[in-house]
Parts: sequence; structure tokens; C-alpha cells
Amino acid sequence: MKGGAEVLKQAAAGLALFAKESEDSVEVDKDAAQQFKDDADVKIKALEDEAAALTGKDNKKARSEKSKEASSMKTTPEYIDATRILKDQEPKNGNFVKAKAAPKVAAEAAAAPAEEAAEEQKEEKKSGKEKPKKASQAAGISGAERKELDSLKDDIIKKKKELKEGGMSGGQINKDESIVAMVARMNELKEKENPGCLESAKSEKKESSKKGKKMSKEQEEALGTLEKEIEEYRTRLAGPEFKYSKKEIAADPDMQDMTKRLKDLSK
Repeated sequence: MKGGAEVLKQAAAGLALFAKESEDSVEVDKDAAQQFKDDADVKIKALEDEAAALTGKDNKKARSEKSKEASSMKTTPEYIDATRILKDQEPKNGNFVKAKAAPKVAAEAAAAPAEEAAEEQKEEKKSGKEKPKKASQAAGISGAERKELDSLKDDIIKKKKELKEGGMSGGQINKDESIVAMVARMNELKEKENPGCLESAKSEKKESSKKGKKMSKEQEEALGTLEKEIEEYRTRLAGPEFKYSKKEIAADPDMQDMTKRLKDLSK
């Protein structure tokens, strides 16, 4: 019984937290966010077109400055909030907010489990029995986080393309603040979705370097998954959206990293 009461306590605490967060939740102005993003995208497109028109080595510096200016517009608090709102996410920087949402329903929902937990504690003392513990909630990510993860994969590719067209090298692209931030967030979501996956990948890479050792079932699955990811990434780069040549695909930093990992796993 004690275990059941503890679970109810935790549930009550979680709902109470939800109620508190609801007090801080906001009603957003989606139309204003859309208008801001549309206007910003027009300016960004104009800067990108200007950069594209500055061809040749003599214009490399000017081209790079135009590309950086366009990229910086996408990292402003207003643009970030507008993008998040249009993805049905709460604005981090408080832009395009109408009013706070009412927390009454969440507060009432939080109170009920707390009362039930108190009653169960009394029953435990009387009966001396213990109920079986409930299974903990499975690890994973929410639908919104899944959408964010898929979006990040596309955003990283697009951002790298912009930086490459701006004259940055592969090494400079990988050190770009926006790329580093997006990759960190992507890895965070991957780890949340499948706890231990990043460490497991590192371990598999280390184990694969030991020559003569037969692959485990997990390593074979990892190899197959990586091969599939490489082929999908190659197809996207060569497709109509990015139109990379074979040489450009081979020089892409992510492709080089995945190819190296595949080589290590195949040893």
C-alpha cells in the first residue's frame, strides 16, 4: 500500500507543478507572429539573393557579410519566438503574447490526487498491507518534441547550406554557434527518446576498433541503421532541394563523420 500512496504523492506533485506552470502559460498572437516572420523572411531572402549575386573571389568577403546578416536575422528573439509560435510552441522570449491563461482547471486537478494520497496513507496504517507498485512511465519524447527533432534535422542541413554558400569551410561551419546549439538540442532529444543511445554509439565505435572481434547483434543493427542514415542523407543532399554534387557530398562534414563511423564499425 505504501508504494501506491507514494505514486499518488508523486502524481499529485506533478499535477501541482503543472498547475503552477499553467499560471505562467500564455495566450499568443499567432497572426502577429506570422506577419513578423513573413516580413523577416522577405528581408532575409533579399539579403540571400544579394549574396548570391556577389560571385567570384573578389566578392567573397562581401558575400560572406550578406550571408551572416541574413543568418543573424533568424537568431533574433523575435524571429525565434515567431517560429516557435507557428510550430505551436510557447515563445521563450515573451514576444507576441496576448495574456496569461487561467490555471483553475489544472489547480483543481492537482488537489484531488493529493487528497487520495492522504486517504491511502491512513488505510495503509490500518490494514498493514501493501499494494503492488505501478510501473514507471516509459521513457520517450512527446509529439511536440518529435516534431522539433525532425525539424532540427532539416534546419541543420539548411543552415549548413547557407553557411557553405557564404564561403565558410566545413570546420568553420561545425563551430558556428547556431549549428552547435542545434546539434546539442538534437542530441538532447535523441538521448531523451532513447536513453543511453549516444554513449552506446561511442562504446560500439570503441569496440569495433578491436580487430578480429565478431560483431554483436546490437553492433550489426547499429551498422545497418547507420548505412540507412547515410543513404537517406546522401539522397537528400543530391535531391532537388540542395542539389549537391558527388564532390560536395563527399566534402560535407556530417557525411564525412558518418562515413568514418561506418568504417570504424565495419572493422
